[in-house]
Amino acid sequence: MSLIDSISGKLFVKNPTEAIIDIGGFRFRVNISVSAYESLPRKGEQVDLLTYLHVKEDILDLYGFKDNSERSLFMNLNTISGIGPRSAMNILSGTNPDEFKSQIIAGDVKSLTVIPGIGAKTAKRIIVELKEKFSNDLDGKNELGFTEDGDSSVVKDAATALKSLGYKAGQVNKTLIDLERDGEMPEELESIIRKALAKMI
Repeated sequence: MSLIDSISGKLFVKNPTEAIIDIGGFRFRVNISVSAYESLPRKGEQVDLLTYLHVKEDILDLYGFKDNSERSLFMNLNTISGIGPRSAMNILSGTNPDEFKSQIIAGDVKSLTVIPGIGAKTAKRIIVELKEKFSNDLDGKNELGFTEDGDSSVVKDAATALKSLGYKAGQVNKTLIDLERDGEMPEELESIIRKALAKMI
């Protein structure tokens, strides 16, 4: 865990790659993603960012994140050989954590290479390193991404049925999330299962 967990102060300067935060007259330069930049308030207003302090030889670089999901993905990317903190931040600027994790779980090399800074070799390395971890995280949390309403119980029943057919929980959850996101989620259990199977086969 980073020595500096978060930073809070007045926003002095902001641009798509960095923010300068004033804390009692001390100004801290923080590297940020485009997504974090878009969430920043106006200059002079209070800002709070989660952080990671990168220490290497005589270099101290502070990286800032709008939420824990963004920081968690950054930390995971930073463990992969050949991807340093700046590359990880560039990747964050080209995607959002949930979509990125779904692409990794699906082994979708083509979609990953659309993100600036990721070539085919890097995409394959990321998938090899993180696919199992993200799949296990999804399995453990059972995150289907649906609200707790009447329809969600049908979706959960569909997920249970698909897992009983031998499909892994991570693959099932991603497929159901994709159906919901694309507006293709049927209302009946049997139709959901058929749609999901068609996508997974």
